[in-house]
Amino acid sequence: MLIGELAARTGVSQRSLRYYEQQGLLCAERDANGYRRYNPGSVQTVARIRRLLAAGLSTEVIRGVLPCVGGADPLELDLCPELVHTLRRELAEMDARIDQLQRTRGTLAAYLPTRAASH
Repeated sequence: MLIGELAARTGVSQRSLRYYEQQGLLCAERDANGYRRYNPGSVQTVARIRRLLAAGLSTEVIRGVLPCVGGADPLELDLCPELVHTLRRELAEMDARIDQLQRTRGTLAAYLPTRAASH
């Protein structure tokens, strides 16, 4: 299928599809005229990419784990050991960022008067 059809079937812009290809997440063959051609499995691949992006993973991380992501339903992930390891690492990093944000928020909030004192 051409890029326009893949965009229509996935709800993802052609620009995003080209970006996914540039990042090594999506493969396309080229016609003699230079048009991109995607195989039918690209629809599921794009759904998986979107799901992993929504989970907060970077395209670099997704590129590393996408080969071990499978299953009939693109909304479910077959958790191979590499993916489990990566998800655990990403969760730990996210927890550390949340902790730091909470500390920073507390510091900032301490500068403000309490509600009772501000009236």
